[in-house]
This record gives sequence, C-alpha cells and structure tokens, in this order.
Amino acid sequence: MKTPDPITVQVIGASLVTVAEEMGAVLRRASYSTNIKERSDCSTALFDEHGKLVAQAENMPIHMGSMTGLIDSLVASELTVRPGDVFITNDPYHGGGTHLPDITMVKPVFADGELIGYSAGIAHHSDIGGRVPGSNAGDSNSLFQEGLRIPLVKFATADGLEQAPLAFIELNSRLPQERRGDMLAQLAAVEIGERHLREVHRRYGRETVRAATAHLLAHSRKRLAAALREVPDGTYRFRDLMDPSEGPATEIAVAVTVEGDRVALDFAGTGPQSPVGINVVRPALEATVYYALKAVLDPGIPPNGGFFDAVEIAAPHGSIVNPVEPAPVTARTDTCQRVADVVLGALAAAVPERVPAASHSTVTYVTFSGECEGDFFVYPEVVAGGGGARTTKDGLDAVQVHITNSSNLPIEALEQEYPLLVDTYELIPDSGGAGTHRGGLGVRRDVRILGDSAEFSAHADRQSTRPWGLGGGHDGSPGRFVVNPGRDDEHRLPGGRVSGVRLREGDVLRVESPGSGGFGDPAARSEEQVREDLRNGRVTEQAARDLYGFRPAD
Repeated sequence: MKTPDPITVQVIGASLVTVAEEMGAVLRRASYSTNIKERSDCSTALFDEHGKLVAQAENMPIHMGSMTGLIDSLVASELTVRPGDVFITNDPYHGGGTHLPDITMVKPVFADGELIGYSAGIAHHSDIGGRVPGSNAGDSNSLFQEGLRIPLVKFATADGLEQAPLAFIELNSRLPQERRGDMLAQLAAVEIGERHLREVHRRYGRETVRAATAHLLAHSRKRLAAALREVPDGTYRFRDLMDPSEGPATEIAVAVTVEGDRVALDFAGTGPQSPVGINVVRPALEATVYYALKAVLDPGIPPNGGFFDAVEIAAPHGSIVNPVEPAPVTARTDTCQRVADVVLGALAAAVPERVPAASHSTVTYVTFSGECEGDFFVYPEVVAGGGGARTTKDGLDAVQVHITNSSNLPIEALEQEYPLLVDTYELIPDSGGAGTHRGGLGVRRDVRILGDSAEFSAHADRQSTRPWGLGGGHDGSPGRFVVNPGRDDEHRLPGGRVSGVRLREGDVLRVESPGSGGFGDPAARSEEQVREDLRNGRVTEQAARDLYGFRPAD
C-alpha cells in the first residue's frame, strides 16, 4: 500500500477531524438537555475499519477510552453487523464507557458493501435512572444503584429506529422526553459522520484514505517516540491521596518508567477499590494516562490509536483503578483527576520545566432536582476551579482541567430552564497557593432555591486533601459545600460525596471549588505582581503580608 504524498495525507487527516467536529456540532445543536447543548459534555470520533481511532473532535479526554472500548466490544461480539446498523451501550465493565450516564453509540460505515470505518459518539445523559436524580451521586455503593445498564444492543437498522431499546431508556429515566431527544441527537451525529466519511473515501479513493490513515497512526507513534527520547531514562514515582469516604483515605501510586522510546506505567501500591462510586474502570484509566502523557511530552500529538499502542499500563486487579464488577463507578472522574496528578507529579522529577503544580483536580459535580410547575427537572453542573501554577506563569483561574473539558452553564440559561437563582458567582481570593507564580483561583457559586423544595446530590474531591505546590510553592485551598451561608442555620455538608440533601424554598447551596498549587518560593514573587493581585482582588491584604511579606507604603 503506497503512502500518498504528505500534502494529501494532511488534507485527508484534516478532513477526518472536520467530520468529527461537525458530528459534535450536530449533537450539541440537536440535543434537548443543557448538559449537552450548553455544557458540551459529549464527544465524537471516527475509527478505521480495524477499530483504531483516527480522528476525535476537541471534546472530553475521558471519552477517548469509552469509544475505543465500544468498538472493541462490537468487534469481539457475535452480533451481526449490516449496513445501516447502529449500536449503543453504557456498561462500564463490558466496553460501554466509564459510567452509566455516558451512553456510547456507534454506526459501522460501509461503502459498496465493504466496511470502511466507524462513526461514534458519546454523551452524558442528565438522568439514566438509579437511586438519585441525575444518576451521579458519589456515595452509591453498587453499580446497580447508579442507573440503567444497557448491554451492547442494536439501536437502529437500515429500516429505521429499533423502538424497544429507546423505550427501555425512556421508562427508566425521570426525564423521558429529554432522553428521547438526546438519543435522537446522538443518532443524527453518527449518521452525519457516516455520510461524510463515505464522501472522504469517494473523493480520495479507498486505498488512498487507508494509506493516509495508516501513515497518521504511525506518525503519532513516531512523535511519541521522539518525545520520550528527550526524557532521561529511569523510573519516576509519585503518590497522592483521595479524600476519605467510608474509612481511611485511598492512596493512588504510580511508577512511570521511561526506557528509550517506550513508556510503562505501573499503579502497584494503589489502594483497594472503594465502597463508594470513585472506582475507575480500565478504559477511564487508559484515557487519563494518555491525556497526561500527551500533555507533558508533546501536546501536539494527534490523539489517535498510534499513540495509544505505545503505552503500557499495569493496574492491580481489585484496586481503585481496576475494580471488580459490580463496584460503583459513577464518580470515577474524581479519581481520574488524581491519576492525572500522580502521573504529572512523577514526570515532574524527569522534566520539571514542563509540569505545573497540582490543579484543583476534581470534578465538583453538583445536581439539583425537583418539581417545577408539575414537571420534574434535573440540573447538572461541573464547577471549575484553579489551574496549577507553571514554571514561568501563574495558574489559570476558574478552569476545567485534565480529563474534563466541559463548559459552565451560563447563568442566563440556568435561570431560564430551572427554578433556581444564582446569587453569587465569583473567584475565591487566596484560594490559589502562594508562590513565585501563584496558583489559579477556585470558584464560589451560590444557588438559591425558588421552588417549594429541591434535592441536592454531588461528588467532589480535594475537600480535605489540598492541591500540592511545586518547587517551594504553597498548596491551594480545598473545596466545600455549605448550606445557607451567613444564616443562623448555616452548616457545611460532610465531605464531597453526598446525596438526597433536602433544600426548601429560599435555601442557598454554596459550592466552593478548590484552588490550585503555587510554583516556587513566594518570597521571590515581585512586588508589582502582589500589588496587581491586590488590585484585582485575587489575594487579600492579610495574605499579601503573611505569605509574600508585602508592606504597602504608609
């Protein structure tokens, strides 16, 4: 198979990425739920006929492993695949994603009766059943509490929609109409991918596209090899802790071994699987590792199957990063964020100039639900936090980090759709760790209940374990949930994994996300930078004096 000229290779590669991006745009614009249409908690991608990822839209890194697992499961299954077929699943233990709210969908693409690839998408659905509205509380103790499990099943054929799978999903969701709308939006997205993938093959020829994608996969592998050769050979270790749940805090440990152009990660020493839903199945672990390596070694590497094949990952069976079915997994992203932290922390010893201090490194996922004018509502949100300080710059304020990449829900959209009012949405002064370069700030968001009542559930971490600083930088602040701040009945919720918290009309739920670690000795921060922080309200006068030794002129 002759490789086409470099220009043709790049044009085909860009065309495939454009197709994936258009799929994502269709999914967002056609969806019903704010979680997809506003917050973009979804991803889309194209795979070749062998199931290798060849193009992914710029969406959520955690979803890389989910869609790859779906293709692998379909290839390994005994299901008959015909032109026009569409398949779905959400089962995290059998290639369906990483937790139950994420429903993956794939459409095998045929041309002249021959399989040429796969069009796939994944979306986080705001309710898929289970013990709490939103299907996403961190304190569940079994996968069976977390929602409907969908096996790998046919969702559509060339003759049209298969009504039974959609009926099951609608029947098990508190928001059946929203589920139908979002599922049909996913179907529209994979059909757009199918159509345009065929067009690319028709325009350039099947063999030319195959040769180009093979070259793109090999190119990613070569770029990773080149990046690894710049890292000193050796084994680099790091450990961190999850917030305690039912018992002591769980340790996440990794040893990253670089040898020439190979890299291997071993999570031996990581604690046992958790009784609550912070366990990480293999596809989520892989996606997190791929993200962390790519971010440090070469951010420009295309995130495709050629890159993935060069990474070895070992994780103890029965650990929090390789649990035994049916361990709960709904809040797995909090642990994924800590996995990213330990991989980055290990690489900081090898390439310190490339690694920032710890970011807020949690998801701070909150869910408000209840009745509004006879209709049930579920409002999900992931609250941003501080980005870790870098070797040459301050950390970023109020950002999503690592394996998440969703937007915030604009206040205007929130208040229009739900019986809620946002009293406060602001940065938290002093939440970024002090340093030569200051850590990014966390966020405070006060949400007031306007209806008769509401229920609050959440999962979050870094509420007792702080984001660490590097090179003498200080740790960032932890997060917290507070009910009715400033009132006589003010109280803090016990930790970040809660469910079924009853709120009445007029109650306020305050969400405070963690800040991030600082980088370098705070004494080396310039006086002008401290003055600027004071002017912008990022540090208080007391912190300027106590942490930076700042003494304004009388």
